[in-house]
Amino acid sequence: MKRIAKAQWNGTLQEGKGEISTQSTVLNQTQYSFKTRFADRIGTNPEELIAAAHAGCFSMALSATLAHHNITAGDIFTTATVDLDMQALSITGIHLDLQASVIEGVDEATFTEIAEGAKTHCIVSKALNVPITLGVVYA
Repeated sequence: MKRIAKAQWNGTLQEGKGEISTQSTVLNQTQYSFKTRFADRIGTNPEELIAAAHAGCFSMALSATLAHHNITAGDIFTTATVDLDMQALSITGIHLDLQASVIEGVDEATFTEIAEGAKTHCIVSKALNVPITLGVVYA
């Protein structure tokens, strides 16, 4: 299986602009630029897309891992925060904040252990070469 995304860029780094499109067309000529990447302009950027991919992948991995333990997942909300070091121009880590509704028959310690396993086995986690941390709110 292959997934495809395309990017087009025109101009200099700071004044140029580009468009990102995905095979599914969920992103279709979506604007990105220096200002959407390093300032607060409307549009997307590569780091935001990494965060979205990681949050989505981890949520699905957690659901699958819970099912493997014969536990039905409740509501799973994940926020991924990408830490970008502007001096080194590198991603230094990603923090996942997980909020999950109480799932019958699973105590918080067991749930957290299962979530840590899902973090390790998430396909996007495996693709990234940065520290990944996890915070769990089990309500």
